[in-house]
Amino acid sequence: MIETFDAVLPHGITLSCRASGQRGRPTLVFLHGFPEAAFVWDGLLEHFGARYRCIAPNLRGYDGSSSPREVEAYRVKHLLADVVALIEQHAGGRVAALIAHDWGGAIAWSLAAQRPDLLARLVIINSPHPAAFLRELRDNPAQQAASAYMNFLCRPDAESLLAENDFARLWPFFTNMGAADPARPGGGWLDEVERERYRTVWRAGLVGGCNYYRASPLRPATGAALLKLEFPAELVTVKVPTLVVWAEDDIALPVDLLAGLDTWVPSLRVVRVPGATHWIVHERPLEVAAEIERALAD
Repeated sequence: MIETFDAVLPHGITLSCRASGQRGRPTLVFLHGFPEAAFVWDGLLEHFGARYRCIAPNLRGYDGSSSPREVEAYRVKHLLADVVALIEQHAGGRVAALIAHDWGGAIAWSLAAQRPDLLARLVIINSPHPAAFLRELRDNPAQQAASAYMNFLCRPDAESLLAENDFARLWPFFTNMGAADPARPGGGWLDEVERERYRTVWRAGLVGGCNYYRASPLRPATGAALLKLEFPAELVTVKVPTLVVWAEDDIALPVDLLAGLDTWVPSLRVVRVPGATHWIVHERPLEVAAEIERALAD
């Protein structure tokens, strides 16, 4: 059974959360990406709720959570502060696993590197390690082309354009992301019930979600600034045991991003999933759950 609550954090941010399982059990925290919300984890919250306390927040800027309008409020240090405070307040200061996808993964990579005391293990689902992403954005024309959509999301009118005509520009983020099943748009999971859940989230506002992109230097449009960017090893080296689940048909995040990953993640297991797209949590929930089970048992 899934419950909801508001996590009122000491630095003035509130995160609207979905949760399952009894308080006091080992905790799993799930972080979503763009243009999603905490509800995408419901199946996994139900799966793991019998044995764990599971918490999935709507991140800053998303439905029901604090949504500052200024771009600066979405820099990584602020996003990290939210998740650190959530873990300290609602997970006893340490989680059994931090599980994250897309933008949630960007936060999780940094948190695991900078605050390894807060998590026993990390599970990443199709979210590039920042150093690998920087390398590919600099050196790989295929990644530069695959990430070109980020420039649109940084436009000052992006949120209004995305909202037009029943979010006509947002649905292709799902239906055009890969070729898991071309005969069934969205891989078959994006039915009208699911569309309405997404509409509810998007009607709550899209400024925050777009501000994640505006605040990040990791995008093709940064040009010379990108060439100067460097990540100190201590900010990107992840020493906690890490599972990376990678859907191979993700057209925005090609598998080249996995190359050399063990340079920054010495305790690493990678599971590649042929035929799945960026939305593997929707497409292959049982496979994702099984791989998380294996990671928790290690």
